[in-house]
Amino acid sequence: MNANDVVVGMGEVLWDMLPEGKKIGGAPANFAYHVSQFGLPSCVVSAVGEDALGKEILDNFTSKGLNCHIATVPYATGTVQVSIDQAGVPQYEIKENVAWDNIPYTPALEALARRTKAVCFGSLAQRSVVSRNTIGSFLDAMPENDETLVVFDVNLRQGFYNKEILCNSMKRCNILKINDEELIQVSRMFGYPGIDLQDKCWLLMGKYNLKMLILTCGVNGSYVFTPGHCSFVDTPKVDVVDTVGAGDSFTAAFVSSVLLGRSVDEAHRRAVEVSAYVCTQHGAMPLLPESLTR
Repeated sequence: MNANDVVVGMGEVLWDMLPEGKKIGGAPANFAYHVSQFGLPSCVVSAVGEDALGKEILDNFTSKGLNCHIATVPYATGTVQVSIDQAGVPQYEIKENVAWDNIPYTPALEALARRTKAVCFGSLAQRSVVSRNTIGSFLDAMPENDETLVVFDVNLRQGFYNKEILCNSMKRCNILKINDEELIQVSRMFGYPGIDLQDKCWLLMGKYNLKMLILTCGVNGSYVFTPGHCSFVDTPKVDVVDTVGAGDSFTAAFVSSVLLGRSVDEAHRRAVEVSAYVCTQHGAMPLLPESLTR
């Protein structure tokens, strides 16, 4: 990477309102934070409201040394109401028409896009037309070359996705990250036959001309597909404290390792090690040991 290059996490930033209290959530910040732990310049792009919750997010990111390009807009800062049902399963209510649904596209954001070496964006932040258009404009302004990484991390939440958004995002990315459950849902939506998961991945690789496809299968390991090659790594058995942000740390470690010149197989192993470590810690943004970021 050049000195001016940056790695961007773009989309939702919000508070998870849990029974035991509130925690900052949102994949883009988790991704950008972990990228920064690999010594690469990173930035989170989102929006917060003109309210105490928004100020608290900005203060929190400042305290973590996390670079951000976060607009303050006249909408409430995003929240997710998390409740636990009688079976102990968490239920999520993601509030709509909030700040991160209204990320503005500005000249400053376009300038950031022009020096972005890699970006990670998801489907959740595209539920509203404003943020969807901003993400699209950002991708349009990024450098067009073989080294630029455009990662689409599928996140199917509530009813906040449709075939058109998924299809357009897969066309725009060159790295697709998806988990086994999401792959089954996407396959149903796209009418793919009942072939096994690996065959579905090869199908998507070819259809969307992807550089890489990352498939995570929880305790059943993970795959990274590249044209003509498939890397598989078992998921390590660890004492899980919580799994929040583990997937984002996987993506961050993988992208960082590729940008630092490591092979796909090496990047995959490091991503698995990092996400396993995050599962042993409280919260989505633990400090990684130096052995994992070297």
